[in-house]
Amino acid sequence: MTIDAQTLVELKEALLKEKASLENDLGKIAKPVNRATGDYEPAFEDIGTDREDNASEVEQYTDDLPVEITLEKKLKDVLEALEEMEEDSYGICKNCNQKISLERLRANPSARTCIKCI
Repeated sequence: MTIDAQTLVELKEALLKEKASLENDLGKIAKPVNRATGDYEPAFEDIGTDREDNASEVEQYTDDLPVEITLEKKLKDVLEALEEMEEDSYGICKNCNQKISLERLRANPSARTCIKCI
């Protein structure tokens, strides 16, 4: 299966849309360290100096951290997929080097593996 040019354009548009959405979501809870690589760090809001304020800061940080990690991983997958499109290696399973089905790529354009290797 070779991905035709029109389908590749559609998949790239979907990836760019997802990238923008992920960057927007990450911007609400984290600050970028390196946008090109998709590296972010959770924002640590300085609410105040008393114990209750400090507890609120820590609680917010611990709530945001797993969300930030998940969003950052998804963003990195999207960035890698876009890079692979440029290198003409998009749609190849990272585990078995077989082509990822078009159905899977349409459902998840940043898929890194085929269905068999999930």
